[in-house]
Amino acid sequence: LAGFAVLLYRYSGQTDIAVGTPIAGRRRKEFEELVGFFVNTLVMRTDLAGDPPFTEVLRRVRDTALDAYDHQDLPFERLVEELAPARDRSRNPVFQVMFAFLNVPESPLQLEGLEVSRFPMDLRNEIFDLSLTMQMSSDGLVGTFSYSSDLFETGSIERMAGGFRHLLESVVADPARP
Repeated sequence: LAGFAVLLYRYSGQTDIAVGTPIAGRRRKEFEELVGFFVNTLVMRTDLAGDPPFTEVLRRVRDTALDAYDHQDLPFERLVEELAPARDRSRNPVFQVMFAFLNVPESPLQLEGLEVSRFPMDLRNEIFDLSLTMQMSSDGLVGTFSYSSDLFETGSIERMAGGFRHLLESVVADPARP
């Protein structure tokens, strides 16, 4: 998330980056065995003012995430109600970019009597302007961008993905770099 916030800062020039992220919503023991959709959305704001070193961005994102997790039971709809932002039906009321980190181990789907395989999906008709889903796989950390085709062209997203990879490689090589 910290790397994605820096990428968005580099593309937008904005120092206050708000990104939505899904959270499982199953903190209560009685929800663990239930079938159903309990996902809530948290808004993670990252302050990139002052061109901080990546280690500082990482600290800010960690602190924001921990604070958000403490308040994850507040439904997103209630947050929107309390904030009462100016509404525009063509945009999400609080954020336009989504980030998801899937920490569920990748395992092949096995169904008796069926052969199952993956196939690529067209991810250009996203409900948000831009989304990034990251997941650990047998190949390492894998990211998938999806986007609004009204706002982005495939080539732009491919360049953004390359820039994101370069940014992550750079912060691993020198995390104290602004």
